[in-house]
Amino acid sequence: MESVKIGIVSISDRASSGVYEDKGIPALKEWLTAALLNPCVFDARLIPDEQPLIEATLKDLADVQGCALILTTGGTGPAPRDVTPEATRAVADKELPGFGEAMRAVSLKFVPTAILSRQVGVIRGSSLILNLPGQPKAIKETLDGVFGAVPYCVDLIGGVYIQTRDEVVQAFRPKSSKKTTHG
Repeated sequence: MESVKIGIVSISDRASSGVYEDKGIPALKEWLTAALLNPCVFDARLIPDEQPLIEATLKDLADVQGCALILTTGGTGPAPRDVTPEATRAVADKELPGFGEAMRAVSLKFVPTAILSRQVGVIRGSSLILNLPGQPKAIKETLDGVFGAVPYCVDLIGGVYIQTRDEVVQAFRPKSSKKTTHG
């Protein structure tokens, strides 16, 4: 089974400066390791809320490091320093509005402030980039709700064939797109 290279970017002024411990990167690694059958190779970055730095990081992970999937956490709210969606859109070849809509819909089941989120999903080259919330509980809830569409999206843009553990999340693919695996 092919390994999948995943970029993980935690975007926080305070965590990147050491004011508090980042919990986004460990939460993403834990969820992905539990959910994916593929061996995961993580490229994790902890950076401040600076749009040029976020853009450069996303470009590096997509264009240089070759990550099939890039997940960001943090920086998607309405505060003046929350610029993750702007940076993500700035590096996008295509936007996938359904991901942002679905992530907010999932979060709205848990908190009324989900309507303040500005999460987006985009494609850059053969990388899928998704903006996730910043809190570990919200990261899990969001991934539980939307990740089923991620493997097929990665297929469609030329990425690695991602397989999931059905007990964690079931990947949806049309029957014609499923590969058979043996033992």
